[in-house]
Amino acid sequence: MLAFLVAAPLIGLAAFWLLPDRTNLSMLAIFFAAGLLGIAVAVLPLGRNAPAALGLRPVGWRPIVLAVVGTTVLSFVVSQLGPQPEGVRQVTEGIQGVRALQTLAVLGILAPLAEEFVFRGLLYGWLAGRWNNLVAFVISSLAFAAAHTEPVHILLVLPLGFWFGWLRWRTGSLVPTIVAHMINNTIAVAAAAFLGGS
Repeated sequence: MLAFLVAAPLIGLAAFWLLPDRTNLSMLAIFFAAGLLGIAVAVLPLGRNAPAALGLRPVGWRPIVLAVVGTTVLSFVVSQLGPQPEGVRQVTEGIQGVRALQTLAVLGILAPLAEEFVFRGLLYGWLAGRWNNLVAFVISSLAFAAAHTEPVHILLVLPLGFWFGWLRWRTGSLVPTIVAHMINNTIAVAAAAFLGGS
């Protein structure tokens, strides 16, 4: 865990310093890419045990379908409860054409991968190994929500954090949450591009 906490910020700062284009989207891309590279650095010493340590274990199709359907329903319900967070609005505002594809790559693929590996992969595994699955479930879910920083966004994401955490606990695998998270974010980006785009 310490290796990740050191490596991810250093990689992110180096990339930020080298980045010529500092738009919201490019900054998010660097942030999430640095998180993934930080994960790789942290688990590199584990060798062949790294995938298992991150929860990359095969599961059947039923947990994946349950994850996707549950996430879609929960996300829809939560989206009806409050206003769209300002940060989300800024990033998805007016996305069309090539920008829509770039936004989809960052928010629909890169962000879910990074968040799942950080919160329900590395953090969950580290906490479960030192305490137990209940502690890992609660803390990783709260940390996931808190990482979204904007108060409205934290409240809207918290139910998904607990849902993803429960899936990780019950299945013992990161696969259902990765698939569900990516589909959820892809749907959100596509809706912003094709329904909300100007």
